[in-house]
Amino acid sequence: MKKIIAGVDEVGRGSLIGPVYAAAVILNKNINKKKLKDSKKLSKNNREILEKYIKKNSFWAIGSASIIEIEKLNILNASLLAMKRAIKKLKKKPSLVLIDGNKIPKLNNYKIINVIKGDQKIPEISAASIIAKVSRDRLVKKISKKYKNYSWDKNAGYGTREHLMAIKKFGITKHHRKTFSPTYNILSL
Repeated sequence: MKKIIAGVDEVGRGSLIGPVYAAAVILNKNINKKKLKDSKKLSKNNREILEKYIKKNSFWAIGSASIIEIEKLNILNASLLAMKRAIKKLKKKPSLVLIDGNKIPKLNNYKIINVIKGDQKIPEISAASIIAKVSRDRLVKKISKKYKNYSWDKNAGYGTREHLMAIKKFGITKHHRKTFSPTYNILSL
């Protein structure tokens, strides 16, 4: 019996806003794996094209952890929770789960292995990185319409100079992670 491999990756850990997202992907055998690359190495347009292609040619699921969960658990544990949710939502159970990075979520009855720089080496993880990134970017773009001063549509909520200046000038929003250094430091002033 052929191994069913799922790749898992998360996105949004370093952002100052919003939930952290993870995706789990099991690729169909007919997919062109050569097209798949780490989402950070692709243009926005290519990511969106590949996201549609991957979704059409794989089993996939998205998991997330909310700002409240990030504040309560810390960002690492919230990321692991998002990964666990994505894996459990897959319609097909993988025989092996490959996770990008150096930490893995505890999940009974799953064989899980971490792969350092897996998003650059393993097509299933690359596919997961693309789906997670495009999905989270869509959410950030949607909420950025209401909070134009912070330029989230350009910085995805990361601590760019422009974003930090906006926090100092306009304060924080309900979407900001209050325990993260830049936000926390500004709140402490």
